[in-house]
This record gives sequence, structure tokens and C-alpha cells, in this order.
Amino acid sequence: MLPKENLESLIANCGFGQSSVDGGWWEWWPLGGSGKDEVVMVEEDGLTPRINGEIPDLSDATLDHERLSERLATYGLAELQMEGDGNCQFRALADQLFRNPDYHKHVRKKVVKQLKHFRKSYESYVPMKYRSYLKKMKKLGEWGDHITLQGAADCFEVKICLVTSFRDTCYIEILPKDKNPSREIWLSFWSEVHYNSLYGVGADLDFSRHFTDVPTRAPRKKHWLF
Repeated sequence: MLPKENLESLIANCGFGQSSVDGGWWEWWPLGGSGKDEVVMVEEDGLTPRINGEIPDLSDATLDHERLSERLATYGLAELQMEGDGNCQFRALADQLFRNPDYHKHVRKKVVKQLKHFRKSYESYVPMKYRSYLKKMKKLGEWGDHITLQGAADCFEVKICLVTSFRDTCYIEILPKDKNPSREIWLSFWSEVHYNSLYGVGADLDFSRHFTDVPTRAPRKKHWLF
């Protein structure tokens, strides 16, 4: 958890966004770039449907990474790098929740199950047929988006604290719907393409030394049943 004084400074010195499905979304993603896939402005009464943005060019990505690195250094945060295999959002969530990014499959399954069972809470924010979206999102390697982040916050009852490389909004909170979060978890989001797990500088990142609960491994099934 980020020290209170660091969090207050982070909010005071850079753009701040907060989200919750029914409570309205504020500055969820700032408007950036010129491509139509990057139009991500949000109205106060709900989300504007969006899809993941295009991969930035090398120059933009470098500037974004420098901006993010400076923010993390300023507020005493360090990234634990996640593999860039399309599962990075779920790996980062798994690392924060279970101290093991290899549980990303379990996290993805739980999030997709949340989105399926509470369809009415999320469907209007998805710019494609909802069934097709769920079918796509359950596949390994499919990038997570802002809907899966909200689904994770709701499913695991956590506040997701997101430090971004965005020029105008560097800190975003994703709050669970109709529930008080049981804990908070910290992720970084770089250049709209990659998530990492965040810890305070000097934190012990040796997984073997953590004894937090991990998901139970169920017997493997031929078909994935919700």
C-alpha cells in the first residue's frame, strides 16, 4: 500500500480519475492520439464504449515510459515486470492478489465469469456483441481492457489503484460496485499497451517468501464450464 502522504501528493499533483459502474465514471481515460480507436472520453453518467487503443510508435512509447518512470520514482513505487504476452493485465492482477502472476488464468476465468453473470452491469459499455466479447476475452493472450478491470474490482472486491503514463491523468481508482473494497491493489499502465504490478521501493518481491492465499487448483476439465 502506498503511504497516505504519498497518495495525497499523487492525487494533488496530477490528474485524477475514479470509476464505478453505477456511480458514474470521471476522466476514465483521457483523450489522446488521433485514431478513432483511441477516442476514450467518458461522460459522467456512464462509459463511452471503447476498444483497446492502437500500439504507439517507438517515439511516443519512449516518452510515455519516461513519464511513467518519473512518476513512480517520485512516489516511491517500483514495477515488477510482467510478461508481454497479451496476458499482462491478468498477470499483474494475479501478482497483486496472490503474489504469483502465473495465476493469471484463474484471474481471467473469474473476471469473465463475473462479466457473464452480471451482464446488465457491463453490456452497455462494450462496443460489440456481448457474447462475442466474452468469447474473445476468455482466450489466453487477449488483452484486458477497462471493462475487465472493473470486473476484477467487482469480483475480488478490491480497489484498483492505477498509475498511468497518460499526460493528463496519472492516477485512477477503480472501485467495486455496491461494495466497500476489502483491500487495494496497485498496477501501472504504460502507453495503453502494458500493465505491471507495483510495490513500494524496497519491498520484498521474492514470491517464495509470501504466504498469502492462492487459488485452489481444480482438476483439469476438457471443457471450460462457468
